[in-house]
Amino acid sequence: MNKNSRIILKQKLNESITSVLPVAAIVFLLCFFVTPIPAALLMVFVFSIILLILGMGLFTLGADVAMTPVGEHIGSAVTKSRRLWFIVITCFLVGMIVTIAEPDLQVLAEQVPNIPNRVLIFSVAAGVGIFLVIAILRILFKIRLSYVLIFFYAIVFTLAAFVPKEFLAVAFDSGGVTTGPMTVPFIMAFGVGVSSIRSDRDAENDSFGLVALCSIGPILAVLVLGLCYGSNGGAYTPVEIPTVTTSTELWHLFAEAFPAYFEEVAVALLPIIGFFFIFQLFRLKLSRENIIRISVGFIYTYLGLVLFLCGVNVGFMPVGNYIGSQLGGLDYNWIVIPIGMVIGYFIVAAEPAVHVLNNQVYTMTSGVISQKSLGKSLAIGVSISIGLAMLRIIADIPIMYLLIPGYLTAIILSFFVPPIFTAIAFDSGGVASGPMTATFLLPMSMGVCAACGRDVVSSAFGVVAMVAMTPLITIQILGLYYKHKSAAEKRVSDALIDAELGDSEIFEMEENE
Repeated sequence: MNKNSRIILKQKLNESITSVLPVAAIVFLLCFFVTPIPAALLMVFVFSIILLILGMGLFTLGADVAMTPVGEHIGSAVTKSRRLWFIVITCFLVGMIVTIAEPDLQVLAEQVPNIPNRVLIFSVAAGVGIFLVIAILRILFKIRLSYVLIFFYAIVFTLAAFVPKEFLAVAFDSGGVTTGPMTVPFIMAFGVGVSSIRSDRDAENDSFGLVALCSIGPILAVLVLGLCYGSNGGAYTPVEIPTVTTSTELWHLFAEAFPAYFEEVAVALLPIIGFFFIFQLFRLKLSRENIIRISVGFIYTYLGLVLFLCGVNVGFMPVGNYIGSQLGGLDYNWIVIPIGMVIGYFIVAAEPAVHVLNNQVYTMTSGVISQKSLGKSLAIGVSISIGLAMLRIIADIPIMYLLIPGYLTAIILSFFVPPIFTAIAFDSGGVASGPMTATFLLPMSMGVCAACGRDVVSSAFGVVAMVAMTPLITIQILGLYYKHKSAAEKRVSDALIDAELGDSEIFEMEENE
């Protein structure tokens, strides 16, 4: 590793520390003052924090060095062919491959009642593949994103009216879960590569929106499967709380988990690597230096995801579930709403794909949309979503009572904000609902549900869907602010120009006299 790489890795690790420590601090405060947890579980959590920091730092470096450039190169090469059949087939295969590669999809498959895992995985992957094709064709034919979103979400909510309730929450969760840390960097970069062949001023804006449309595919796939298979009731397996008494047992707990994640991430990453090298052989023809750099980036991505997923699954999942069950069992269990909102505000910064989105938005808009403002909008959106998810559990509110007004508001806003904010907002919904949500907030919701005596499948599931929904609104509100600010600045600029012209006219009149 050269000096420049070490400096960048140090910067990425500092970003990881800044992202993870606020969540850790909140959990420690809860453990010490509100919901005491066994010392063994706290030890597991502390070790998981170290893995998260290292994993996120390596992953974000790998995304910058490998995943993003590979996505851009392949996207550009595909569209330069100008052959529609080749574009459609390649995009469908890309969607299938990166979705099957997504580790969170395996978690989703275990949650859906009465559907064989293999059937679900390939159906969801096909859904993402089809919608990636639709997303690319939208860019090429310059179709406004809001029209496409209205059309397909109308189909989604119409279909939802006929699907057994056990499938509803999980179906909407699937849209966020399957667009995770493996999928997002590649698909977002793929969109940049496709839009690069257009020379019009809206090309860069249209590079966003791929994640938004690809999130619809899994929802439709699970809803259709729900109609086909029906339901015999939900299946809920309680989270196992680890018991360790010594530091040696603590190490063995993680050491036993590592091989599974080394294999899982390898299976996830190898199809993408293979797809890239096939394109390199026949179309890309990148230089040797580029190939070496990308190969090193893949290694960073691999190691980072292994460490990150092991940390969140072994340590964060049981802690989240235990805290949720303790909070839900309190006489004043309503306190889980504000606590959930605080956790939601900070936890979104620990999602690996959020950093990818922030960097790409900042780069593509030349800094006009700052990472700080986008991050704040995402954090506020996720905070609200967790508050609503906890309220839904406590008050036993059906999920559609929240999703329909939420998506309707987001669609209406899309007609009043600049198109780029609509695309970024709908992308951010899939980006924000990643592994941290699935392995901490979802188990926490399960714990609250079990303690409150609610049905876990229909009430706890849906928290990922809520996290995917509220940023659609908050980021478009940010778009309204930017639009108003730009209009105000233009009025001031016009007034100054008019004032200068007026002064020059007066000066000319005095000279003529």
